[in-house]
Amino acid sequence: MMSPKDQLALLMRGTAQVISEKELLAKLERGKPLRAKLGVDPTSPDLHLGHSVALEKLRQFQELGHQAVLIIGDFTAQIGDPSGRSKTRPQLTRDDVLANAKTYTDQAFHILDRDKTEIVFNGEWFHAMTFADVIRLNARVTMQQMLQREDFKNRLASEQEVRLHEIQYPIVQGWDSVVVRSDVELGGTDQLFNILVGRDLQKAEGQEPQVVMTMPLLEGLDGVQKMSKSLGNYVGVTEAPTEMFGKLMSISDDLMARYYLLLLGEELDPAGHPMEAKKALAERIAARYHTPEAAVAARENWEALFSKRDLDAADLPEFALGDRRDVQGVVAAAFELIGEPKSGGDVKRLIAQGSIQLDGEKLTDPKAEPAWAAGQVLKLNKKRAVRVAG
Repeated sequence: MMSPKDQLALLMRGTAQVISEKELLAKLERGKPLRAKLGVDPTSPDLHLGHSVALEKLRQFQELGHQAVLIIGDFTAQIGDPSGRSKTRPQLTRDDVLANAKTYTDQAFHILDRDKTEIVFNGEWFHAMTFADVIRLNARVTMQQMLQREDFKNRLASEQEVRLHEIQYPIVQGWDSVVVRSDVELGGTDQLFNILVGRDLQKAEGQEPQVVMTMPLLEGLDGVQKMSKSLGNYVGVTEAPTEMFGKLMSISDDLMARYYLLLLGEELDPAGHPMEAKKALAERIAARYHTPEAAVAARENWEALFSKRDLDAADLPEFALGDRRDVQGVVAAAFELIGEPKSGGDVKRLIAQGSIQLDGEKLTDPKAEPAWAAGQVLKLNKKRAVRVAG
């Protein structure tokens, strides 16, 4: 096992905030495996790379010989985490949550060692609580303490409602830490308030408070907003290797260093060629969620499509022509097919810019009706192309 100081240096890499570094070193110096906790609420069926940042850090704890504790928030997901929310989350049914939980754990084990992960559902203890137990738990915190939360303060200031069940969320998440006796809790920067409540509850129960370790929120493919399925700037961990590889190749060089640090736990070599570094990043991520062979094939396909310009050899989505045969109508339908719908104005701009090509020939007239034929390659932009179906 690494020395405590070496472990600390590795675990600190890529973190946003640790409360506190001194406490973590003291825990590591005892030479006993720590219980590192990460809670996830299964509010949707799929994870994306933004979710994987905390999982990657939890895997580091595993690799250093510590115990990973993955809490599936089957109870907390039904409350809805108010972190970063400007309004109340819609509440999920228990059936929805349990269905999502199955896919969450399957996907999480692409990163974590299944045999070395303790999985617990927080419904195990919360469903067993009586109302008297809930009252006693609420007595451990004050309303003033809860209303210090930035999300709640902002909503109250703008006369937006804050429902009482939302105020319960940090208390419930904090109680998880007491039950599993966590030494460290991981989470995104938006989880800081909740994790600090866990420290307070542990102190009240006579436990040593957990170390807070927050991870940065990963920017999406646009390099601006955090990765989110609703914003369309995400890479899903269940996406096909070719799709995953292609999306990662679209990130900026500036963003690539951050992806290396947060997704691979490594510093990007500044002396390396940016294009080769990006291909290596995309291949390694695709290999993690699929297989090394699938990742190599995805890389070869991307190179055939964009590096070698050999579109005939590339594995492209097949596109069946509809009733509209004009360039604008066909291009709009093709973007719909690949899940990137464009407005009429956006399509016209792409055509005017010369981005749209049919077998290498630019299509510049949106009203033109080319002699479409099976097997032709319609290039939509620098990163996307489709093949006309027979």
